[in-house]
Amino acid sequence: MRTELEPRRGLSAAEAARRLSEDGPNLLPAPRPPHPARLLAAQLAHFFAVMLWVAAALAWVAGMPELAAAIAVVVVVNGVFSFAQEYRADRAARRLRDLLPVRASVRRDGRTVVVSAVDLVRGDLVLLAAGDRVCADLAVVESSGFSVDESLLTGESALVRPEPGGRVFAGTYAVEGFCAAEVVATGAHTRLAGIAAVTASAVRPRSPLAVQLHRVVRAVAVAAVAVGAVFFAAAMLLGLPTAEAFLFAVGVTVALVPEGLLPTVTLSLARAAQQMAGRNALVRRLESVETLGSTTFICTDKTGTLTRNEMTAVRVWTPDGEVSVDGAGYGPEAEVTGPAAALAALPSVADSAARCAPDAHAVNRSGRWHPVGDPMEVALRVLAERAGRASPPVPTARHAFDPRRRRSSVVDADGVHVVGAPDSVFPRCAAVSHAAEEALDRLSRDGLRVLAVAVRAEVRDTDAASSEAAESDLVLLGLVALADPPRPDVAEAVAACRTAGISLAMITGDHPGTARAIAVQVGLAAPEPVVVTGAELPADDTALGELLDQDGIVVARVAPEDKLRIARALQARGHVVAMTGDGVNDGPALRAADIGVAMGASGTDVAREAADLVLLDDHFGTIVAAVELGRATFTNIRRFLTYHLTDNVAELTPFVVWALSGGQIPLAITVLQVLALDIGTDLLPALALGAEPANARTLRGRLRTGSLVDRTVLRRAFAVLGPAEALTAMAAFLVVLLAGGWTFGAEPGPELLAAASGTAFTAIVLGQLANAFACRSETRWIGRVGVRGNPLLLLAVGVELALLIVFLTVPPLPGLLGGGLPTALGWCVAAAAVPAVLFADAGAKALRARSLIRQKDSS
Repeated sequence: MRTELEPRRGLSAAEAARRLSEDGPNLLPAPRPPHPARLLAAQLAHFFAVMLWVAAALAWVAGMPELAAAIAVVVVVNGVFSFAQEYRADRAARRLRDLLPVRASVRRDGRTVVVSAVDLVRGDLVLLAAGDRVCADLAVVESSGFSVDESLLTGESALVRPEPGGRVFAGTYAVEGFCAAEVVATGAHTRLAGIAAVTASAVRPRSPLAVQLHRVVRAVAVAAVAVGAVFFAAAMLLGLPTAEAFLFAVGVTVALVPEGLLPTVTLSLARAAQQMAGRNALVRRLESVETLGSTTFICTDKTGTLTRNEMTAVRVWTPDGEVSVDGAGYGPEAEVTGPAAALAALPSVADSAARCAPDAHAVNRSGRWHPVGDPMEVALRVLAERAGRASPPVPTARHAFDPRRRRSSVVDADGVHVVGAPDSVFPRCAAVSHAAEEALDRLSRDGLRVLAVAVRAEVRDTDAASSEAAESDLVLLGLVALADPPRPDVAEAVAACRTAGISLAMITGDHPGTARAIAVQVGLAAPEPVVVTGAELPADDTALGELLDQDGIVVARVAPEDKLRIARALQARGHVVAMTGDGVNDGPALRAADIGVAMGASGTDVAREAADLVLLDDHFGTIVAAVELGRATFTNIRRFLTYHLTDNVAELTPFVVWALSGGQIPLAITVLQVLALDIGTDLLPALALGAEPANARTLRGRLRTGSLVDRTVLRRAFAVLGPAEALTAMAAFLVVLLAGGWTFGAEPGPELLAAASGTAFTAIVLGQLANAFACRSETRWIGRVGVRGNPLLLLAVGVELALLIVFLTVPPLPGLLGGGLPTALGWCVAAAAVPAVLFADAGAKALRARSLIRQKDSS
């Protein structure tokens, strides 16, 4: 029994608008976000915050209200800061999700149109093909070889094949075949709406980046508690009362814990994700920003990514000769030239090809023709119009394109019409001439995408039920060659990948000759590249990895299963793999890759859901831009980690000196001054370093991957920048004391101690000012980096200096903190912290550069 596939007229635009107004948009009920007050309370009541509240209460009971207030201020400031950043990051993530619209093909006013899924209404006739997301509850009207994946609803992985009259539910995916179905429920009335309420309560596990950052914070916190315990013991040995010794140790511990680190990282990732969205790269998970920067191997598709995906049929081969079609775009006007016999054969070739694309067409908007549907299918329809094609009979059965068969077919009153990859169609033909083989080779070498068109005039009873039966005993009519020119700036993006040390491979389902030609044109491959087909890939995964691990390789005629094996084989060789995909069967490969990249304009909903990154413009250059921003973000996290740790060294040193001297050298800064440094100097510069823009060096050479806190970060913080800042601060403190008549072991007067302590405090602030600029690069000194590349840092430094003046001069802060205005000599010595930090930084970088040169020469 044949299935009638004649498209119905569908609703009128006016009726659809009326129903939309009546029923509302097709949206699931939005989960109610937690109230901001609840989120803020959570930031003020986690374990570490509770510990600090207890310390503040003990300080208050012990008669030290200043310390109690300072600790409370630290908890509140960091809690508000954390709340603000996470709230902003969550809102940014919601805005980014809204950038990726879900579309649906429907019949309205007798034509196929693409609308936003939000605008679907009851009674709409929706057309579904493989890879489409089902956006509402539907009743199947007509179908051909149609199946859906309902695992989201049922948990069962087996495919469901609904018959006419059966139901298809929102949230499922079309896997294969074709279906026309009527909308019966939208939005809150769908079966998915109930499940969504349960899903909203699920908690997403922490990302690897978050785990690594929590590990860093925990390690620093444990170290801070250990240091506090050591100073508690030291204070007791020096004769301090137990209560004072305990509170002193608590103050040191509070000062050393970087409570604002995690929200700073979150904000840095969210900001990078927003920047990527502005460059047409939608990051679906914030932690993917950092992974992008670590990419070492990109496996890219050809069509639409390296090329424009603007298909035009430019040459048609028939047994009677070859025809040239000179017509730009998708308009009906074109100049067709060729031998008379070939021109006579052209309409039949074009007509049969176009029958396999019944839903594709072009529309004229503002004087320019735009494709509606798959660009390749639209090109076939346009070719038929240019060849004077008449209206075809109504199809009785349709076998949709399948990535394994690589062909599609339609059965109608005139017979069976098949179009597809030549190596897929040729074996189904009764005979293929040597001239056809030569034409295929010639057209492919020219970089054209070639489709074979074949027919069978006889219609059999089994044709409607089985594609295998329908697509047999065919007669080859001809070859259609489609031009899809490379994008103009792809060559530049490919060159940027090479500069960045990123290897490239073209992974495509196209003909090897076409893939080779395009790869050479854009510079991805050498003039004589290594080209293999999916059938030639080794069965052994180790051998597969060895074959693929070379820059510029081209793999043609791949199946979706091949892409999954390719991703895993490269990962086994230590690569961080970015894999592009757009088809329904690309989902496993996109999930397996470190970064799955889906096409936002031409890709399927399945691919977009599986991906970590969605290219809103399908452009290869957008991947490179996203990698650049990912690298910049990874480097920025290391920058402000170095900044935080350097400050901790300078803050801790006065306490170490006091303890080691047995109290003979007074404490250079108080606990309250340390807290003021954390609140006044760390937050804004750290944020500014997290917003450091990418520069020309970002994509130069392979990015170092691994731990955020590695040997380089620790060496810079604890062996270079921190000691320079700490030594200058202690020197400034001692110079002021000695100039005021102090001798070792004596108790300095209150005014002298306040001036000396204010000098040490000033030296640390100025040292942190220089440290902020030094942290802008791990390899270049400030003279080469400059100071103008990050306006936010200049603003943060200005605020830092203003706060320094406030802390030193505005009553009652000097008295509370324990530091007064430095003397003239003190100002001079404190100011030396700036060149001291910068010179230490420049010297360390110069020594490291020489060491790397020697290592390179010796190797």
